[in-house]
Amino acid sequence: MRKNVYELTMERIKFVFNEFDNVYVSLSGGKDSGVLLNLCLKYILDNHLDRKIGVFHMDYEVQYNETTKYVERALQSYPEHLEVYHVCVPFKVNTCTSMYQTFWRPWETKFNDLWVRKMPANCYTKDDFPFYSTEMWDSEFYILFSQWYHRFKNAKKTCCLVGIRTQESYHRWNTIHSSRRYNMYHNLRWTRQLSNNICNAYVIYDWLTTDIWTANGKFGWDYNHLYDLYYQAGVPLEKQRVASPFISAGQEYLSLYRTIDPDMWGKMVCRVNGVNFTALYGHTHAVAKHNIILPSGHTWESFMHFLLSTLPEQTRDNYLQKLSVSINFWREKGGCLSDETINSLQSMGITIEVLNNTNYKTDKRPVRMEYLDDIDISDFKNLPTFKRMCICILRNDHLCKYMGFALTKKELEKKKKIMDFYQNIML
Repeated sequence: MRKNVYELTMERIKFVFNEFDNVYVSLSGGKDSGVLLNLCLKYILDNHLDRKIGVFHMDYEVQYNETTKYVERALQSYPEHLEVYHVCVPFKVNTCTSMYQTFWRPWETKFNDLWVRKMPANCYTKDDFPFYSTEMWDSEFYILFSQWYHRFKNAKKTCCLVGIRTQESYHRWNTIHSSRRYNMYHNLRWTRQLSNNICNAYVIYDWLTTDIWTANGKFGWDYNHLYDLYYQAGVPLEKQRVASPFISAGQEYLSLYRTIDPDMWGKMVCRVNGVNFTALYGHTHAVAKHNIILPSGHTWESFMHFLLSTLPEQTRDNYLQKLSVSINFWREKGGCLSDETINSLQSMGITIEVLNNTNYKTDKRPVRMEYLDDIDISDFKNLPTFKRMCICILRNDHLCKYMGFALTKKELEKKKKIMDFYQNIML
């Protein structure tokens, strides 16, 4: 008989608890991580296990009050089974609300008079972590915390349970289903090895949003009541997410803070640059959401240069450097495109050079070409156009993720040096 997602997940949780002596749950305060924590507690209680699990909460300071209340309730529940690691650290966090700031820091001491709320009692601060660095991003802290926690518990094997679902985004789907899966634990697609004897497990990866709410209703579990307010505000079920309000994904609904949590809104506008503008225009073509409109008399290239002229020098230089790298890449190495896209470009009379070999593991072929102003083609997001750069600038996408940029080789080397240095400190 075919098993449902709940039954499959409980089997995965059983495997994790049998395989790892040290287990902790990453709790964001959202619906997925909340259900994941409740599933683990249910397994412990149903099987009368005499053990504790860790609960790791990275507190980003600025969030809905309902999220804060829910996290407090969750961390205080079942003290006989939970070891709480409530972390308030001023790591760097990406922001897309400002042309001046590429990042901000929650709980930054020099701005404590602007904090939107008091630091929680008994939380862990930067002084508790010998690996902390002011150059550290939140994603780097997440990885190094797992290593610190592994040593702190003197564990043999550590597993962090993460509540991501493939339905949420293509990136998350690719994490599980990519043909280039790597570092799996025991060849299980829902795991990722982070380092020796430390791994992540995504035990609810195949759940749907409706499964999450079915579980909450069936078992009567507590949840973040922010979702009730989202529902009343008319936010579609699939777009109801709890995340940092200043990242690109949160721009469209940033204005909801004014309605749902006006007290928090009043504090937010003083905390991070550009919040009010993004709230007003985050769902419009002014920040390249939906259909971006080219001003009369401009080409996309000329519009790009106009936008660059309005930016602070450091920000402008960052975009120009990214553009230069991209232009040289398409001229010298070429981007990998499908045969369908190649045929479309050739039929439109666009000059391209198609190569036969690439170092990338893909069925697509590398294509050298010059930047285009714009192109009406289904594969638009994979082609080099000045329109895409305009979209990055309007979205305050300082990393140019919309252009397909990942960290540069220099940035990756810098990140690796930081990670290696602080990992050695903990040895």
